[in-house]
Amino acid sequence: MTEMAEEVKKMEAEKAVAEEEPKKLHPEEKEKEKDKEEEKADVQAPDEKALVVSEKASEPILVKKTSVDRDLALAEVEREKKESFIKAWEDSEKAKAVNKAEKKLAQIASWENCKKAAKEAELRKIEEKLEKKKAEYGELMKNRVALIHKQAEEKRAIIEAQRGEEVLKAGETAAKYRATGIIPKKFLGCF
Repeated sequence: MTEMAEEVKKMEAEKAVAEEEPKKLHPEEKEKEKDKEEEKADVQAPDEKALVVSEKASEPILVKKTSVDRDLALAEVEREKKESFIKAWEDSEKAKAVNKAEKKLAQIASWENCKKAAKEAELRKIEEKLEKKKAEYGELMKNRVALIHKQAEEKRAIIEAQRGEEVLKAGETAAKYRATGIIPKKFLGCF
């Protein structure tokens, strides 16, 4: 804001200097100005400020401004000053709005990142729990499979033992039947 105020002051100073400096006229316009001045001198009231024209031929003609011109110039300077202040205020308000929006957008992005990180951490925690449960259930299933295999082996061993006993018994009974010459009663069980 101070830079804008300095620029406005510089502009005002330059305009004031420009207003104080008399206008320089070209030699062609010199004659036209003389004619206009003579006409104004005839029409002007005695209390108004008259325009003064330099009569030197070698120097350009200098024209002084009237109080009305000065008032108009001051009004124009005041208007431009107001316009520059309004423009500075507008730029400032726009910058505030942009900064405010950017700040809120940054807060939202930060909030979003924080929430995402929290949910990702929660997901990783759940995944770790699931992996742990999976490992536990895998171990449990392996133990159950091993137990089932052990039971199957035991049953196979029992069956093998029973088969061996029955084979021995059948051999002994066959030897007994041979020795006695008796035919077994259950020879052909399907008849």
